[in-house]
Amino acid sequence: MGDIDVRAKLAHWKECVADAELASELDNLSNADDAAVADAFFQDLAFGTAGLRGIIGAGTNRMNIYTVARATQGLADYLNAHFDDPSVAIARDSRHKGQLFVNTAASVLAMNGIRSYIYPRVEPTPALSFAVRDLGCSAGINMTASHNPAAYNGYKVYGADGCQITSEAAKEISDCIARLGYFEEDGVCAKIADIRDMLDGGLVNWIGEDVLARFENAVLEQSQEEPDDADAPLDIVYTPLCGTGLECVQAVLVKIGVPYLNVVPGQDVPDGDFPTCEYPNPEERAALEKGIELCRKRAAAGRTPDLLLATDPDADRVGVAVPDGDDFALITGNEMGILLMDFIARRKLERGESLDRSVAITTIVSSAMADEVAEAHGFELRRVLTGFKYIGEQIAMLEAAGEADRFMFGFEESYGYLAGTHVRDKDAVVASMLICQMARYYRARGMSLVDAMRALYERFGYCFNRTVSLTYPGADGAAKMADIMTRVRREAPAAIAGLPVERVIDYNTQASMPVVGGETSQILPCANVVEFVLQGGCKLIVRPSGTEPKIKAYLFAKADCADQSAALLDRLDTAARELLA
Repeated sequence: MGDIDVRAKLAHWKECVADAELASELDNLSNADDAAVADAFFQDLAFGTAGLRGIIGAGTNRMNIYTVARATQGLADYLNAHFDDPSVAIARDSRHKGQLFVNTAASVLAMNGIRSYIYPRVEPTPALSFAVRDLGCSAGINMTASHNPAAYNGYKVYGADGCQITSEAAKEISDCIARLGYFEEDGVCAKIADIRDMLDGGLVNWIGEDVLARFENAVLEQSQEEPDDADAPLDIVYTPLCGTGLECVQAVLVKIGVPYLNVVPGQDVPDGDFPTCEYPNPEERAALEKGIELCRKRAAAGRTPDLLLATDPDADRVGVAVPDGDDFALITGNEMGILLMDFIARRKLERGESLDRSVAITTIVSSAMADEVAEAHGFELRRVLTGFKYIGEQIAMLEAAGEADRFMFGFEESYGYLAGTHVRDKDAVVASMLICQMARYYRARGMSLVDAMRALYERFGYCFNRTVSLTYPGADGAAKMADIMTRVRREAPAAIAGLPVERVIDYNTQASMPVVGGETSQILPCANVVEFVLQGGCKLIVRPSGTEPKIKAYLFAKADCADQSAALLDRLDTAARELLA
């Protein structure tokens, strides 16, 4: 979009914006360079399958009360077209403007005759997914930007099943949004009023403590321990990374026999600035450094913790560090997914349960070792597209067939795990409980979680994984990403990292769902993903991010020993960067 267009948009917003903070920012933008103005106005903030996510600020490409109101009006139009008496559950995490955006959304919904139910304080994403189902709502809205830096917030939409909305619903909502302007001067725009006027009319309601209690009880139903197992105390260091996890994680862990959590100072209180953790992503060691520091202090005092738990700001993902010699080793998302899947299967078999009907679900970019674990234990493993909503869809299909009890576990490589059907999204609360129980299980056998993972590598081969993310910022970033994906398809290499390409799978042509140990035959939805199957069980998968200006390359190396697999992974890393340059 040319400079004249974005400057004209800036001028229009200056005329229409009533919010003093945004007005001041617009004044500053007037004196900024063209690139800054373009970045704020070159597009409407895209409403994708995960809703909205962007930098907080003034402009059409920013998270602010006007973009939130416009998105909510589009959602309201969609709900009123599909439901006779729609209602929406709303939650938020610790990010800036979260409460303001919640109030804005509730007001717009109320002005459209739609009831909302709001958590009165910050709560985890899985608690929102649970509330949608528990309260019989038509949809859910969560104000969260997951693990993004403090400058971001987001607007994630859930369907009546508690799962993130389908691609079809997202498109229809997006079409509704596209017909709207931002201000009254634009004609058709969001209907908005003061939320305080709605509280007494029944259209805006608080979610009660009973809902959260039922969520925690549903988590506890997934316990894999017997009563006597809880007699062995655990020493846990925990950080909610200034987010939402502490209340629910602590409540559940106390009930399974972890009476006290050593919570990381400075990261225990919800704080949208994330002052001790610039990038609150539990996948990154930097996010866990304060927790590891506390672990070292306790170890020096003779009280070495069993593990460190770190939940991200909206508590749908969890990272773990475990004592390993003189250091603390981080367990990757793929490794933890494999460990938990194997652990749950072991516990079921030890209780005398058959795994013949059990179903585990993971994604096409998760560890290849999952196939071998499924074959060894005798349960069915399904692989779906990237995104936990596709795992949720598989649970819904089982439920529709009267077979919800078959679902055993689901995970994705980006540190998201779920046991149970109480929610349809990643759940760091249930995952934290299971991780603690698994640590207690292996400690009774003289092993740490690192030891347990090494045993699995020895049994099934060293399947190492890595994700390479390349960023393409600015107004031309999307075009660059599209060009790269086109080139990857048209000029597919014959070899990658010296390994012959045995097969190319373009998921944009509706590939079939890979299944281990089952007869399920399903066609996956079209997706902008290309997989290169390489010699020796290695793979490289290329996929643009759906929420950030990034292309991700997922690397899969397999060898008989750790050093060989690590060397293969480094070669694949170099090759991936060359491929996506």
